[in-house]
Amino acid sequence: MKILFIFGTRPEAIKMASLYLYLKKNTKFDLEICVTGQHKEMLDQVLKFFKLKPDYSLSLMEKNQTLAKFASKSLEKIQEVVNNSKPDLILVHGDTTTTLTATLAGYYSNVDVGHVEAGLRTNNIDSPFPEEMNRQVVSRIAKHHFAPTNTSKANLISEGIKSSNIIVTGNTVIDSLRLALHYFKSEPSLEAKIKESLNKKLAFDFKKEPYLLITGHRRESFGKGFINICNGISELAKKYESFKFIYPVHLNPNVLEPVNKILKNKKNIILTEPVDYAEFIMLLNNAYLVLTDSGGIQEEAPSLGKPVLVMRDSTERPEAIDAGTVKLVGSDSKKIFDGVSSLLDNKELYKKMSRSVNPYGDGRASERIKKYVEKL
Repeated sequence: MKILFIFGTRPEAIKMASLYLYLKKNTKFDLEICVTGQHKEMLDQVLKFFKLKPDYSLSLMEKNQTLAKFASKSLEKIQEVVNNSKPDLILVHGDTTTTLTATLAGYYSNVDVGHVEAGLRTNNIDSPFPEEMNRQVVSRIAKHHFAPTNTSKANLISEGIKSSNIIVTGNTVIDSLRLALHYFKSEPSLEAKIKESLNKKLAFDFKKEPYLLITGHRRESFGKGFINICNGISELAKKYESFKFIYPVHLNPNVLEPVNKILKNKKNIILTEPVDYAEFIMLLNNAYLVLTDSGGIQEEAPSLGKPVLVMRDSTERPEAIDAGTVKLVGSDSKKIFDGVSSLLDNKELYKKMSRSVNPYGDGRASERIKKYVEKL
């Protein structure tokens, strides 16, 4: 069976890497990778870390490119790759524009598509934008659905997807996280190199001093939302001077401008350029808690015992809220301030969140997907 992996962003690469490497062990599969370069610099870091070499590298991103322009270019170029590769199955991940256009390209070429991380829903196509619309459309077209949780499976069934075409696998991000931690443990020189690099970027020993790890990049927070987020972080830094606040800042100008304007030159706020995947996992593993709007981090952090406060008004990952590993605080300054303060001031609440069981799996998602695909 020939399988074509298609992805374009760093989160997709992280979550597909472990699956690709697991399937590669089976000689029954002929694997190829196509990347669109939707987040090229950050994507390349992940490919290098997991030693993945794309067979097709499209490099479609342009400065200030609209979603419509990227989507149209992506669909055309991916269609050419599919026609050249002639796969039996296309595997896509999640909810990006690359995922949407790759699925359409597969449909137009009569090639079955398998959707990894299928069935996540907020049921509001404006939140997150455009991801919710992307994944709903992909679910209508894809043939095989690899749902991370029972809730995700139930979402798909409620939309008319056949139960026989759905398998609950857990999330492959946990597989990749465990693989990264294994690399650190088995290669001490790698761990030492990453630690040295981080210490230079941060100008303090992150292994010895407590810190909060922050990420933020969501399109729906551009403008007033990011101003509110930054104001909340600024007030927290004033109150908790004994903590560092590490924020690897996304390169999008809509993020950079408010972050630099409000948070730059604060003595215990450390703004860095985006760190690579290995560096981020090491930071995440040593953080006290996490403040984020990312989807993947809601899944990764609980595996490391880190409470997560999500700077969004809704989440397609309700399982984490139900499990007690995640709490929504939105992009409201006061809610962010109060949410973080409650965890820093209340040790029992912190312990309860940090000890909650991660609902996103046991690190065997790739194995379950492999068994399913072997039967096709």
